Amino acid sequence: MTETVEREAADSEPPAFPMPRKCPFQPPEQYARLREEEPVSRVLLPTGRTAWLVTRHDLARQLLADPRVSVDRAHPGYPGVIPQQATFTHRPPGFLTWMDPPEHTEHRRMLVNEFTARRMQALRPRVQEIVDGCVDEMLAAGGTVDLVEALALPVPTLVICELLGVPYADRELFHERTTIVVDLQAGVEERTKALKEVQAYLGDLVVKKDADPGDDLLSRLIKKYRDAGTYDHAHLSGLATLLLTGGFETTANMIALGVLALLEHPQERAKLVADPSIAPRTADELLRFFSVSDYATSRVATADIELDGVLIKAGEGVIAPNGAANRDGAVFADPDRLDVAREEARRHMAFGFGIHQCIGQNLAALELQVAYTTVFSRIPDLRLAVPFDELRFKNVSNFYGVHELPVTW
Repeated sequence: MTETVEREAADSEPPAFPMPRKCPFQPPEQYARLREEEPVSRVLLPTGRTAWLVTRHDLARQLLADPRVSVDRAHPGYPGVIPQQATFTHRPPGFLTWMDPPEHTEHRRMLVNEFTARRMQALRPRVQEIVDGCVDEMLAAGGTVDLVEALALPVPTLVICELLGVPYADRELFHERTTIVVDLQAGVEERTKALKEVQAYLGDLVVKKDADPGDDLLSRLIKKYRDAGTYDHAHLSGLATLLLTGGFETTANMIALGVLALLEHPQERAKLVADPSIAPRTADELLRFFSVSDYATSRVATADIELDGVLIKAGEGVIAPNGAANRDGAVFADPDRLDVAREEARRHMAFGFGIHQCIGQNLAALELQVAYTTVFSRIPDLRLAVPFDELRFKNVSNFYGVHELPVTW
């Protein structure tokens, strides 16, 4: 039996987290060094507190599958990366991503059948229609368009709005407010106000769907909870908020980043155009390559945990960045190289791991596959309309992405 090593804070201050990217297409370079030298190490958060950082793929999976870690952001030890506040004071009702078992298990069960691979594949014709409609408008506009506004945002927004039964005419309300919710530079009051406005709208929609149900996810969820005798308006309003915001922000960022990466890697783009059957692997590889949701794997220990010989004490925060695990050379050969036909790309952790693995991953993968294949098959001479160095990346946000992507053809 190996002796557990308890690593206290070093005499020198630990490195700051989040860590900056030096290249838009690469994760912070410190990840690679830590993964080799100290895969479980201390970092300093913007709140002034410290947390543990896990940078190896196998250790990240081990941690995220451990029942002794919690996702409850209201826990005083949760490793928040928002400078203005150390923790949230309460958990919004309905937010599965903040729940631990057994509560999480009960509510996730209500959703899991709604996002199966088979059900999502049944949506493929409609997703294709939506993507084609966006490309039609791009081609009709001609000249230069912002691919973020023309394709990356409308596709997942329309898909999730239709899925939930939200009028698409209200999409701007959600885009504006959810952008504030995930912006780490926005003040706490501004973020809270935006979240409450989204929840208020969806709360009204739950009432309408309860009285006059339709053929949509929100109506089916209301019926499931009614049948189970556990209907709660606040919970369903919060759950709808989580599904809506989680259903488009990350996917929108990945559509734009993926198109950009393929523009900057013409040989990889040519592979996809020549053989669209590799679209699933291409989507997985781009998810691995960018890992837009680096902080979604933040946890807090609820009991002492030994990880790679390091003692993580109960109440301490721990973060397993997707961007670190997804560039682990022990899992992905030549991990910093983009390879759209990569076989092992499916082992990426962009959707997390364990019981909190993203429930909408099949929907997101479908949207990415259709978007990537369609835009390059229909606009083969698509290219950047500005120099790469002029692009503005979301370096201070919950979700990595690009603010605008001007393209022409």
